[in-house]
Amino acid sequence: MTARLFPDDPLFGSAAEALFVEKVREQLPDDAVVFCNLRFSDGREDREADVIVAWPGVGIAVVEVKGGSVSLDRGEWRQRQDGVDRVIHPVDQAVACKYLLCDYLADHPRWSAGRPRSAHLVAVPATTLPADFVAPGLARWMALDVTDVPHAAARIRAALEKVRDEPDPSTAEDVEEMVDCLAGTAIPQQHLLAELAEREAACDLLTRDQAKVLDLLSEYSRVEIRGGAGSGKTWLAVEKARRLAAEGQRVALMCYSRGLAEFLKRRVEKLPKRQRPSYVGTFHYLGIDWGVPAGSDDDSRYWEEFLPAEMVKLAGALPEGQRFDAIVIDEGQDFAQSWWDAVVAALRDPERGCIYVFSDEGQRIFARQGRPTVDLMPIPLNENLRNTKQIAGTFSSLAPEQMRIRGSSGVPVRFVQCSPDEAVEAADDVADALLEEGWPPEAVALLTTHRRHPVQVERQAEGQDAYWATYWQNDDLFYGHVLGFKGLERPAVVLAVNGFRNEARAREMLYVGLSRARDLLVVCGDLELIRRVGGRAVALRLTAGSSAGVP
Repeated sequence: MTARLFPDDPLFGSAAEALFVEKVREQLPDDAVVFCNLRFSDGREDREADVIVAWPGVGIAVVEVKGGSVSLDRGEWRQRQDGVDRVIHPVDQAVACKYLLCDYLADHPRWSAGRPRSAHLVAVPATTLPADFVAPGLARWMALDVTDVPHAAARIRAALEKVRDEPDPSTAEDVEEMVDCLAGTAIPQQHLLAELAEREAACDLLTRDQAKVLDLLSEYSRVEIRGGAGSGKTWLAVEKARRLAAEGQRVALMCYSRGLAEFLKRRVEKLPKRQRPSYVGTFHYLGIDWGVPAGSDDDSRYWEEFLPAEMVKLAGALPEGQRFDAIVIDEGQDFAQSWWDAVVAALRDPERGCIYVFSDEGQRIFARQGRPTVDLMPIPLNENLRNTKQIAGTFSSLAPEQMRIRGSSGVPVRFVQCSPDEAVEAADDVADALLEEGWPPEAVALLTTHRRHPVQVERQAEGQDAYWATYWQNDDLFYGHVLGFKGLERPAVVLAVNGFRNEARAREMLYVGLSRARDLLVVCGDLELIRRVGGRAVALRLTAGSSAGVP
């Protein structure tokens, strides 16, 4: 596993320093954190800590890193880099930053753990130190040279175990609290509400940056863009469909779930008429539009087998004007393999027609399996743009690929310990409290992982169209299930982990549920169940700063 990094894209003074940080991260567990280039002030001058390693159960290491050729002559440190020879003071810098960090935490209103076990070290990752190396204030076990880089984390652990007269090591909860103090901003609730619009605008601007991916792929007609939750896939799917339609092509923009289909329709309605796809909706309702008789929601064979097979038969007889030049599919991992024959048959040119698929294998939460039956060029998206750092950090260990977290800092994720049977009731209490605090109802969703909330059952009894219309109504929060909420989001999500119908898919369902909130996430459930399904890293990050223990 790889430790988290703050900031996401630090500036390094040398290639050796960058490589050192990369190697240390690779060697650390995923509940450890690496901070780079943090500045502290003692009232007289500013000092910058090159690297701070926060390691649960081990301690906090402040590492001064010096690239180039470093030497010690008669007690004087010298560094030769880029043709420049200068005197340096790495030990003084490391010691000063260690104490400044401890002072900063002691004065921080959200730090409650007391003085952490800490040690200062000096790293010279491009230099080989002599075997008899000794320096004032720096024993050999406190120095890391080029020979130590392959096992730097082990050396850091050994140094923290060796320091004397130090407190017990920081716990996982302490490290998460440290992240909040050093990299996050716990915005009071009343101020958070005032910033929702600004956060949404910033989030949308980051997502629009992803358009560069489509620019680079403009000459390719068959592509699968794979990205984790929060990577902006749905925005890209709409944008690709818009561009193709603006070029004069007849475009279908489709998905599997009704909720996402309704969302796509409403997004497309805001586009100029000439930029709108010709069809926007679910894959199955395209077949019904062609003339396949409608079936019952409870007849899985109809949706999984009969309707797709009938679509293939009907496609051959469709007039040229009803076929498509291009098909864009969002949440493509939801498509069964047998459906792809119908997708291809809907193209005017089945051999060369444009197909763009946006998918996330980590969100494959339905029992059906399958991959596209046509060759698609795979393109990865490895940035999370739409969740706050605190929320993205909660589910990052569940994503298929490690993602760079670019979202803004926000409030800590909240966790309410309760049994699965109590989760819905606990979630109701949390949702009511959010509304009482002033959260707009349309900004809040309550999602379940197993049995549907009674309000959802009541609303769905009025029909799927009437139910999904409540997603856009402002008089009450939205009640849903993670199965139907993929591709959607809310500023605030209360997740009731009330069990799982099939634990073989539980990890993926937890991943979806944790990733639906943009600004505030509250999880209600049993920590042991969550740990068993999602792993220790998820449990640790959910309980950071709370009194709940991690099994």
